[in-house]
Amino acid sequence: MPKRLTPVDLTIGERIRARRQLRGWTVRLAADRAGISHTTLSRIERGTRSADNRFILADIAAGLECSVTDLTGQPGAPADQSAAVAQANVHAIRGALIEADFGEPPTHAPRPLPVLERETELVQALRSRLDYAGAGQYLPRLIRELHAAAASPDRDTALRLAVIVGDVALSVARYTGYPAEAWLGAEWSRQAAEALDDPVLLGFSAWARTHAATGCGAYERGHALATRAVDALQDNLSAPNAAEMLGLLLLTSAHTSYAIKRPGDAAEYFAEAARVAARTGETTTFDQYFGPTNVAFWQLSSEVDGGDPGKAVQIANGTDPAVLPVPMRQVMFYLDAGRAFARVRRDREATRALLTAERIGPQHVRSSPIAAETARGLLGRAQRGSELRGLAERLGVAG
Repeated sequence: MPKRLTPVDLTIGERIRARRQLRGWTVRLAADRAGISHTTLSRIERGTRSADNRFILADIAAGLECSVTDLTGQPGAPADQSAAVAQANVHAIRGALIEADFGEPPTHAPRPLPVLERETELVQALRSRLDYAGAGQYLPRLIRELHAAAASPDRDTALRLAVIVGDVALSVARYTGYPAEAWLGAEWSRQAAEALDDPVLLGFSAWARTHAATGCGAYERGHALATRAVDALQDNLSAPNAAEMLGLLLLTSAHTSYAIKRPGDAAEYFAEAARVAARTGETTTFDQYFGPTNVAFWQLSSEVDGGDPGKAVQIANGTDPAVLPVPMRQVMFYLDAGRAFARVRRDREATRALLTAERIGPQHVRSSPIAAETARGLLGRAQRGSELRGLAERLGVAG
């Protein structure tokens, strides 16, 4: 008797088919609702096309009236102990974010401000290394104590730290499969920025909310947040870090323009971001590393999901990720490069890129349903090396 599939066993394509059948819709009707061809949807359901395009997944989820995570199965069963720890931490982070409302009195006594500053730097560093389990263990207490410190004479410094820590919480939650909790982190960052009324930090919190929104597949909302923040920052470009923040917001405006099928707008935003990057050079502001190399990284990601895979390959081949020796940035580059190579059937380069990403950031890659889908597509083709089979196994993909 064949094994009965459980939700954990299902591929993204199988979850899409199950959702469609639950609604009683034909492939053609569901595809029309998603704004894609019925051939594309059919191939995704049957597993002959990888379900690793984030824009298409968001469109399918909207068409099926479900969340993206309903289709990706996140948060899935943890791939290893570090992933299990990271997922457990998110539950504690959620509770801290709900409790630490800046409109409510504190319930915890904070440690001295220098301790909170050092711990904020630590969680930023752990996030940059994609150590979500490591960062997550500090966040619940740090969130509560920054909330308490914001009601003390250290208010302004505590709020500045909170803007950053909210974004770290967002990253930990989003990349371990909890997009709603990621939005809580972004909203906490916004609360702190609004309390300070600092235009650059308000821009940063809008950038964080854009990332949280797109992590939920809400690209229209993300686009609105990013473009409004670009406009709001225009009158404050002489402030410290304002140029870098503007550049980051232009990049997210461009990326979300691709997602909502406005490539002309995307090209304009990318061109403006490139002009800003030419003035700033490579930067480390807010641990986001805006600059010419990061512009190329975002162009690669946007072309993979919403543009031309061939152009994405050209960008990948023409970009040196070593310019930004930061795991957080490099892993995103190699995952996107792997998808680009896979789309043009350059399987050896695709496999090598995925393996490089896993070596740099194993927690991130092994928790990524997009990486798993790319590996699944490669595994389904004729050339199956032992390295690819091993990678697929670590990503939870059956051979």
